[in-house]
Amino acid sequence: MFIPTTKEEMKKLGWNSLDVVLVTGDSYIDSPFVGISVIGKVLINEGFRVGIIAQPNLDSGKDISRLGEPELFWGITGGCIDSMVANYTASKKRRKKDDYTAGGNNTRRPDRAVIAYSNLIRKYFKNTKPLVLGGIEASLRRIPHYDFWSNRLRRSILFDAKADYIIYGMGEKTAVELAKKFRDKADARDIPGICYISKEPRNGYLELPAYDELLKDKIQFMDMFTTFYRNNDPLTAKGLCQKHDLRYIIHNPPAPYLSSDELDTIYEMDFERDLHPFHKNDGKITALDTIKFSISTHRGCYGECNFCAISVHEGTTVRWRSEESVIREAKRLASYPDFKGYISDIGGPTANMYGFECEKKLRRGNCADKRCIYPKVCSKLKPDHGPQISLLKKLKKIKGIKKIFVSSGIRYDLIFSDKNCGEKYLKEIVLDHVSGQLKIAPEHNNEKVLQMMGKPGTKSLSEFVTLFNNLTKAAGKEQYLTYYFIAAHPGCNVNDMKNLKSFTSSNLKINPEQVQIFTPTPSTYSTLMYYTEIDPFTKMKIYVEKDITLKEKQKEILTSKRTAKIEKI
Repeated sequence: MFIPTTKEEMKKLGWNSLDVVLVTGDSYIDSPFVGISVIGKVLINEGFRVGIIAQPNLDSGKDISRLGEPELFWGITGGCIDSMVANYTASKKRRKKDDYTAGGNNTRRPDRAVIAYSNLIRKYFKNTKPLVLGGIEASLRRIPHYDFWSNRLRRSILFDAKADYIIYGMGEKTAVELAKKFRDKADARDIPGICYISKEPRNGYLELPAYDELLKDKIQFMDMFTTFYRNNDPLTAKGLCQKHDLRYIIHNPPAPYLSSDELDTIYEMDFERDLHPFHKNDGKITALDTIKFSISTHRGCYGECNFCAISVHEGTTVRWRSEESVIREAKRLASYPDFKGYISDIGGPTANMYGFECEKKLRRGNCADKRCIYPKVCSKLKPDHGPQISLLKKLKKIKGIKKIFVSSGIRYDLIFSDKNCGEKYLKEIVLDHVSGQLKIAPEHNNEKVLQMMGKPGTKSLSEFVTLFNNLTKAAGKEQYLTYYFIAAHPGCNVNDMKNLKSFTSSNLKINPEQVQIFTPTPSTYSTLMYYTEIDPFTKMKIYVEKDITLKEKQKEILTSKRTAKIEKI
């Protein structure tokens, strides 16, 4: 069923009022790939009455008031993408299109949506129930952070939104526990996975440098972020507190990760996998083209790329669904009247991380002094592509399924670290799971820049390209690799891009098209480098391109059909 969006829908369910009203910057898509839908369904399954208000008009109280005031709390999210990322390019130009808005025109999502919606609620509901922020916009902005669009350090979004709580991370367990505490009129301040404001610091918690101190000292900001980053594992994290003016943000340790059984339960809930009828007259929603007939098999990513926010939102421990649950979901998709036989994607943040993790990490949490696959794959990880090969082979046999694509992107260094099944996995992908092009993301070729990114070198890339091409030729197929690159990442200059252009032309035999200019998003190490112009791991000064015109020039060097001439600078 759809979660109700109007009073009429509430009445059909026999609900006169709601326990929770969720407000989102996206049009309402009922899908397991959309956080607001998942949180809403999880709460409903626990017996709470939930409604959704999608993209409310800020100019009146009509939209925000249509479901009435909730009994327990308001849940507010900017949507599936941070609103500033959704609204602006890396060159700070306003985006015209929005994949998560019905009709596709970027006219419905306000800048800093979480703050805008919090203000809207406060305007029309005085002294209302608690405002609870969630989703990626709130999660990544839960501590002081560099904001690229205003070019300054901003406070925790909890203060700027004048809200009561943040649920950070994926949030299912935390949302249910918070709702139960509110229902029972109990103290909610001990719940894992939340942030709240206090007049005093919390005993036993690590105290981070005060916000005012961070404004004066970039090194302190850098060290603060590292402390924050290292306290994101549920098994090892300590609670944090930090002074903002006269008050403190209290940051409880993360909620425990969901087990495989719990993930199975969530992904097998009753999702419509469609845009709510409330929005149908507004037009098509582009995001559905990708997610309607896709299957999520796992969460988390131990890649820890420095430019990626997954580490502090979704986690660096991979958790996966059971094979049986994924198969049941595939059978359901195959029964849909509009299913044409094609699963668009099966995977997660990185496709080939399904079904294996470091046993030591699962028992004791993340290592404090090293990463799982950078600068090389840790010997304790023991990659095993066998579970995913087994899953793919079984999915292919389901009646009504013609083709299953792996579109999430894969880590080629993991394939070579799996001596038993790595090549078998790639052969399986090449034979049956490529839609003409397979996505990989080398991002660059320069060792210095790759080090800044936390990405592997070109040796494994070259080996992978050769293996992919040989397997493709042996299969008698015409298939290609799609390469993703980043321009103007901290540490990268014009000459580095010219060298990359030469590498892609000579070694990869391509003219790159999938090139993005680095966008500094909150709570990543690369953004820390961009703001401070210092390598946080060595404390050495690094080159950072901040001129928009010169950033665009870096991209143009790589995408140009002309060969770049390398000059000394």
